[in-house]
Amino acid sequence: MREVVLDTETTGLDPDAGHRLVEVAALELVNHVATGCHIQLYVNPERDMPEEAFKIHGLSEEYLAGFPVFPEVAGQLLEFIGESPLVIHNAGFDLKFLNAELDRAGLSVLSAERATDTVALARRRFPGAQVSLDALCRRFEIDNSTRTLHGALLDCELLAEVYLELRGGRQPGLDLAANAETAKQAVSGRRPVRPARPHAPNADERAAHDAFIEGMKSPIWRR
Repeated sequence: MREVVLDTETTGLDPDAGHRLVEVAALELVNHVATGCHIQLYVNPERDMPEEAFKIHGLSEEYLAGFPVFPEVAGQLLEFIGESPLVIHNAGFDLKFLNAELDRAGLSVLSAERATDTVALARRRFPGAQVSLDALCRRFEIDNSTRTLHGALLDCELLAEVYLELRGGRQPGLDLAANAETAKQAVSGRRPVRPARPHAPNADERAAHDAFIEGMKSPIWRR
């Protein structure tokens, strides 16, 4: 089963207030496990970058000015996503921004029904606990030490690991299969050939044997 983890970075909190998308990334999962296939797109928002947003993701207005506007890269994103279900942390936020950009570009918007919201998954599993991405990484002992700033691709990679844990973790059968293959290789592998150990008796052992036989009545060794 193919799914796509998706994350965005923006200039603010609300597209209705004029805020825009500045980065979008998507990462492929097959059977809930990341395949390594991904897409990452930076977008020129055609506006200034508020200081509050810059502190979160570190993407400046000057840096983003060198990238294409959203309509120029929307096709790449939609082609990667295809018809696959989406996995998004706080899906309502990201979909609102994406759909605002898609609508502005005259393209079909993404349905909320195709998205799995990992915030909702985490709240059902851990009622009352913190469910931010950082909090879930700590809970599942996922290394997020490189997340000094938010980044769409890095957040997708971390979310892919979190999502796997929320779904029950890596299937035990995968580890068992790997162990079985290792055992099979060990059994079928060629063993080193060792020379036979000497078993011939020495002189003292022969003398002791002869003395033992002399005390026996009609020993077979004398026939």
